[in-house]
Amino acid sequence: MGALLIAFIVMYNPIRRNMGRLLLWCVAGFGFCMIGFGVSTNFWLSLALLVGSGAFDCVSVIIRLTILQTLTPENMKGRVSAVNNIFIGSSNEIGMFESGVAAKAMGVVPSVIFGGCMTVAVVGTISWLSKSLRRLQSVS
Repeated sequence: MGALLIAFIVMYNPIRRNMGRLLLWCVAGFGFCMIGFGVSTNFWLSLALLVGSGAFDCVSVIIRLTILQTLTPENMKGRVSAVNNIFIGSSNEIGMFESGVAAKAMGVVPSVIFGGCMTVAVVGTISWLSKSLRRLQSVS
């Protein structure tokens, strides 16, 4: 529901500036939603956090695909798109396997919290290491 809502909002109000910073905040927001979902015992709060995670994920996908299509040189678009599709296509299966292993090793709730914490940690690391991404304003 969150992704659908954001898709309609972005369709009429495209993201035009601060794309890098917004991408990083949205991925971190997704991680924080997962942490909150992991610790939540309230159905409505859990539902709201899942809607929020979908909204954050939708924005990050839109920005990543926009960057891919606009900043990749024309002669490399096919190759870059192919590699991107392999990673995106396999990430769900690899993620499901990793989540199952983590849930078996740690328990379901700790594995969800751990995944959210790792997401936030990766965003912090990438933000610190990649000034160009952090400073990316627009791709037009």
